[in-house]
Parts: sequence; C-alpha cells; structure tokens
Amino acid sequence: MKAPTARTAWGPLSRVPLVGTRLFSLGVSLTAPYFLTIQPHVVALEPGRAEVRMAKWWPVQNHLGTVHAIAMCNLAEVAMGVLAEATVPDTHRWIPVGMDARYLAKGETALHAIAEIDVPDFGDEQIEVVVPVRVLDAHGVEVCHADITIRVGPKPPG
Repeated sequence: MKAPTARTAWGPLSRVPLVGTRLFSLGVSLTAPYFLTIQPHVVALEPGRAEVRMAKWWPVQNHLGTVHAIAMCNLAEVAMGVLAEATVPDTHRWIPVGMDARYLAKGETALHAIAEIDVPDFGDEQIEVVVPVRVLDAHGVEVCHADITIRVGPKPPG
C-alpha cells in the first residue's frame, strides 16, 4: 500500500472536526522534523495555494521577545513545501534551491504564512518556480516576505 501524500491526505483529514488539520500538520512535521520547532498548523491547502499558522511562544522568540527571523523562514518553508506537495504532479519531484527573505517588521504576535503561485505547466523539462510567501502578523501586517525557488522536473524512470 502506497503512503498517502499531502495531496491525498489533506482532503479527508481537513474535514475531521477539531483535530484533522492538526493531525495533517503533525504528519508534515514528522516528515521534516525541524518543522516541529515552530509547531506549524496548516489551515488551507489546494494546488497553487497554502496557508500555515504558528503561535508566538517561548521557543520561537529571540532576545527581544519577538518571533525569531529563522522561525519566520521556517514557517515560510513549511508553507512553500505543502504548496509544492499539493501542486507538483506525482510524475515530478521538487527540491528547494534558494530562499530570499526580507524581514519587514517585528513578529510580535502569532504568524500566518500564505504561499501562492499560478500553477505552471509541468512538462518534460526541468523548471525553476519561485514561490512567494507572505508572513503576516495577527493584524495583517507583512512581517516577512520570502521568495523560495524550487527546481521541479520529471521523476527519473524506475
């Protein structure tokens, strides 16, 4: 039996009241354990769009009491990763190859990352896709912006 993918697991789990999206988010974090450091919560996912939230709590804070810049990057990477998993077809694979992050304001609240792209044509050639991720505070202020480049290409035969 093939393990579920983000694309196949999101639908059924997201419909389970109270715990479904949390179980999905835990599965994402267990796939890439470093994500556990921010305890991400995937709240929306579809091809070309993902939304992920994180709480402001002691382990993600810096010496100023605000959300650490690397925690913001981690949140952006989770949003990009689940977007890629929901968007890139099973015939292809993807890998991040770069991130350009700008810290625009202090993260003084819980944060909400939104990753959105126009779904490209995933043909027979390798392409690079830039996934913009906006990280917003509880007031809707963009505190971080990350452009994450992923390389996408067909899976090798076999």
